[in-house]
Amino acid sequence: MSSGTLTLVATPIGNLSDISPRAVEALQAADVVCCEDTRRTGMLLQHLGISGKKYIVINEHTEFDACDDVVGKLLAGSEVALVSDAGTPGISDPGERLVKAAVLAGITVSSIPGPSALTMALVMSGLPTARFVFEGFLPRSGGERSERIAQLVDEQRTVVLYEAPHRLERTLADLELACGSLRRVALARELTKMHEEMWRGTLHDAHKHAQTEEPRGEYVLVLEGAKPPAPPTDDELNQALRDELNSGASKKDAAARVAAKYGAPKRKVYELALMIK
Repeated sequence: MSSGTLTLVATPIGNLSDISPRAVEALQAADVVCCEDTRRTGMLLQHLGISGKKYIVINEHTEFDACDDVVGKLLAGSEVALVSDAGTPGISDPGERLVKAAVLAGITVSSIPGPSALTMALVMSGLPTARFVFEGFLPRSGGERSERIAQLVDEQRTVVLYEAPHRLERTLADLELACGSLRRVALARELTKMHEEMWRGTLHDAHKHAQTEEPRGEYVLVLEGAKPPAPPTDDELNQALRDELNSGASKKDAAARVAAKYGAPKRKVYELALMIK
């Protein structure tokens, strides 16, 4: 008997009309539906006219223990659909561990693309989209949170974060303190819903906005990347070269080290080194 397929199915993030025909077909064909909340997914399937499905709860508390059961059903030939409460499963939602287990077991994994708050907020933000990084939810407290925020200070790519409404003001305050008040940010909420909102401005103004307007609904934060550092001046390169030469390096080695350190053209740095007497 051939094994079944694990199919990741993207579901609406607010507007039920965003469900795709392929997603409906995959849910209809599934023998088992893995989901975070059986009540929420059950309501979606009822809306789609789908009934009689076996559910397995895959959430942050159950995924580790449920993997063996789901993989066993797949190996036995069952077709399994994986959904999250909203959006694309496996992105800041359960599913990553199950996909890994299925891949290791040699099971075919497929996906039905669809709604994603991450990509929707990014393309609507007005910030650069060619290169970006996704950070999900920041740690709530402690050194790990401070370390993650510190890594964003010099990140030159656009950064996308998720945040809960009751932590939005604090996160914006922490980002403003770390990244500066003038760094641009877009705040997206209630995406695809009647009260969809996209706020754009600086981190300073965003923090003030969160203080005066009660945050409601989960937020997507799209943060402008850091400006690239200014290229080193000839004076800076000359001083670095002298430091290397005074430590005993040859002009060739000094030029190579300084060029690597400052990201400067090797030929230019070597020419500067030759001029030092």
